[in-house]
Amino acid sequence: MSKLNGIINIKKPPGITSFRVVSYVRKELSCKKAGHTGTLDPAAVGVLPICIGRATKVIPYIPDDEKEYIADITLGIVTDTLDSEGEIIEENDKWQEISDGQIKQTLDKFIGVIEQIPPMYSAVHHKGQRLYKLARKGKEVQRDPREVEIREIELLESDPPHLKIRVLCSKGTYIRSLADDIGKELNVGAHLSSLIRSKSGPFTIDDAVTLKELGKIGEEAILPMDFPLRFPKLFIKEGSLKKAENGVVLTEEDFCERAEDLLGKVEKDNRVSIYYDNLFISINGVQILEDNSLELKPLRVFNVFV
Repeated sequence: MSKLNGIINIKKPPGITSFRVVSYVRKELSCKKAGHTGTLDPAAVGVLPICIGRATKVIPYIPDDEKEYIADITLGIVTDTLDSEGEIIEENDKWQEISDGQIKQTLDKFIGVIEQIPPMYSAVHHKGQRLYKLARKGKEVQRDPREVEIREIELLESDPPHLKIRVLCSKGTYIRSLADDIGKELNVGAHLSSLIRSKSGPFTIDDAVTLKELGKIGEEAILPMDFPLRFPKLFIKEGSLKKAENGVVLTEEDFCERAEDLLGKVEKDNRVSIYYDNLFISINGVQILEDNSLELKPLRVFNVFV
């Protein structure tokens, strides 16, 4: 088995699950461990970071609080899944009376913190079962609303009944639900026709590779494990390398920087990335004690020399 470690920014194609993309990457690169950082619906396209080898330990620390999507919305048609995969449950031509001005005003209403109810056709758990499995059995259950943040909405194209919008939002936002809510606000109904995730945290679609490209370039597509991390970087002395590798708590004397410089880089309960030269050793949590000394407790150790 390969000992590759790192992250691949994949451009997921339509018609395939995120799990199948992971399986493809694992087989293509002969790596035993791999995992993705955020599920995309099978019909959706776009950014799907895949962590392989030891980089799977980084997944909980990858910043993913901001997503960007390009969404096609069809007005006047409502489906049971809120997207083009479902059965049509309502259809009308009232969209013919809607102006671009009304559309832009409606989109602006959704900017800010809003509440969304997870759609039945979603991977959310309800009493140990996925909602979409219940939905396939014809069951509908009560779902609690969740707060999400829509930071930007831009109308890219308007050719009613078809709209194309760009959405910058917090993680956990359901674009299908947003499309449905936009249709309700316009009083015509709507569904999500297609979806592209153009950004997930630090990963963008412009830098993503397709599965076909991965088959050609292989290991060249792998980014370093620490590529997405934004923690302060601290460098340890050679004599402290074994301590760091063995997950021992680190203190000021283990670092190349002076104590006052260390304090300037960290804050209480902050996280830092630990390096020896150019080797990424671990992610540590910071404790500032009463005497202003530091303790850096390991959260993830990557055993780079194994």
